[in-house]
Amino acid sequence: MIEIKDAMQKNVIKFKATDSIIEVAQILRDNKISGAPIVDEENKVIGIVSEGDIIRLLEVHSPRINLILPSPLDLIELPVRMKYEFDEIAEDMERASSVLIGDIMTKNVVKVHENDSISDAAELIDSKSVNRLPVVDDNGKLLGIVTRGDIIGAMVRMDE
Repeated sequence: MIEIKDAMQKNVIKFKATDSIIEVAQILRDNKISGAPIVDEENKVIGIVSEGDIIRLLEVHSPRINLILPSPLDLIELPVRMKYEFDEIAEDMERASSVLIGDIMTKNVVKVHENDSISDAAELIDSKSVNRLPVVDDNGKLLGIVTRGDIIGAMVRMDE
């Protein structure tokens, strides 16, 4: 049996609940990861954030125009509508930038322990529809993280 400690990543990018969404989004992008745990001052996992959590902050805006057969009014109003839509998007971005990551993080975090089996982690990822599982000790302190890719890698190594 492969244990999670044999597959997990120990060098984990993590955030505090007081970090801004802009900072978090930039770090996720720079490190080419789609989410990370949120920890408190004692390194205990209190949440998790994903790109999906950040995306949900932004409303979708699209100009309403009949592109197949636009009316003359559509053609006249299009620049005004586009300016209005652009202003709404700019307001959404400004509002999102003032939100702290603790305001949008998932608080009910599915966690595993380092001695759990990798197959248990795979089952949790599937049944809970998550992409990553923080690995914690008995006190809830972050030890590492195991992702779908880590599990697949462990299974490949098992077959070798």
